[in-house]
Amino acid sequence: MSVPVRSAEQRADALTAAIAARQERSRLRAALKARELSAVEVIEGAPANPLWGGLRVSWLLESVPGIGEVRADRMMASLQIARSRRVQGLGERQRAALIQELGGGS
Repeated sequence: MSVPVRSAEQRADALTAAIAARQERSRLRAALKARELSAVEVIEGAPANPLWGGLRVSWLLESVPGIGEVRADRMMASLQIARSRRVQGLGERQRAALIQELGGGS
């Protein structure tokens, strides 16, 4: 498969969008680490925010204080969530189980 030919303007627009996405992910990670925002809020807000929906669940969990790569992997395995799964791709049961696991269930 060949790479589509893009104009300089299209490449510049794509670069600007990529930079904005990286900056937003950086702000999100900082807010999660500072406990200004919870992973449950991100999961519940993902349908309204495409950037949040596109995050890998593993990245989100590893951004939460107290959850590292090993704990995130174990949590995802116990909930039968693939390592490559994105927040927007979670099924209703997986979403509910993850929220419950993170302490957001009522």
